[in-house]
Amino acid sequence: MKNLVILGGGYGGMRVLHRLLPGQLPDDVQITLIDKNPYHCLKTEYYALAAGTISDHHIRVDFPEHERLHVTFGEITSVDLEEKKVHLNNQEPISYDDLIIGLGCEDKYHNVPGAKEFTHSIQTIDQSRETYQLLNNLSGGASVAIVGAGLSGVELASELRESRKDLKITLYDRGKNILSSFPERLSKYVQGWFEDHGVTIINSANVTKVEQNVLYNHDEPVSYDAIVWTAGIQPNKIVRDLPVDKDPQGRVVLTKQHHLPHHEDAFVVGDCASLPHAPSAQLAEAQAEQIVQVLLKKWNGEELPQDFPAFKLKGVLGSLGKKHGFGLVNDRPLIGRVPRLLKSGILWMYKYHNG
Repeated sequence: MKNLVILGGGYGGMRVLHRLLPGQLPDDVQITLIDKNPYHCLKTEYYALAAGTISDHHIRVDFPEHERLHVTFGEITSVDLEEKKVHLNNQEPISYDDLIIGLGCEDKYHNVPGAKEFTHSIQTIDQSRETYQLLNNLSGGASVAIVGAGLSGVELASELRESRKDLKITLYDRGKNILSSFPERLSKYVQGWFEDHGVTIINSANVTKVEQNVLYNHDEPVSYDAIVWTAGIQPNKIVRDLPVDKDPQGRVVLTKQHHLPHHEDAFVVGDCASLPHAPSAQLAEAQAEQIVQVLLKKWNGEELPQDFPAFKLKGVLGSLGKKHGFGLVNDRPLIGRVPRLLKSGILWMYKYHNG
């Protein structure tokens, strides 16, 4: 019996499972899923969990059940590509015939002293829970700094404003305008929403150091009751430690079939893969679809696809609280209630109809 091992039950891993199970998995193949959690976590909603506007239960999705799917709970410590083994903390190694690495990303601190030690995160469900406890236990009128005004920082700041109207929230943005990679109309709309709702935006920020409850912007200290970091990501440490070629962002360079150049049995999906788009749940799922095609042809002894069509991503949607949002859909900017409703609908479809 061949063993397909999937590291991480994220968006890419879940899409592989839903495409192979129940009907496409060959009779001589079993799947071993390794994850720290006994459920898939909706990472795109961690900002709402941290802000306290949704419960933990709302961002869990059960793994599929199948007689040849075995779920192992544990902490992965390393991957041996030569021996084809995955090593776990305080558990026996697990051997694989084919491997899909979908371990996601971690915060990137850009060598800012104290940033890792003295800021809080929403990168994992555990970190989001801790950030929720911190933010929602703050006293009335407390001050919160959010470092990084990308999609995560914007959504966290807006959701926290609706959850805790009493807090003084400051959003630090490196650019001259918030969401500078988006069209100007959209950027101005989001900036205006924050101004109308009493969130302070510091543009052209440069965080040079962080101490306990103190953030240094251009070396000038500012005190806060809580500091949350949303200023960049990097691949998971397990992937960073792999002795393979990587791009300037540290993501793994792959063949057109999404496996390592010298290891046709090892695939990388999602945030850790070097792809021509920014990491996203949508991109991970699109890549997973192609990996499944490669695996099925490989298991059937057929010639592998030599190329794939370019990924067709539908766009980006972001929320500004529960009633407003913004987005780019088919390169068309959307603002107001429509993008928020679209995002809610997509989330509902994913959670209850497997995407």
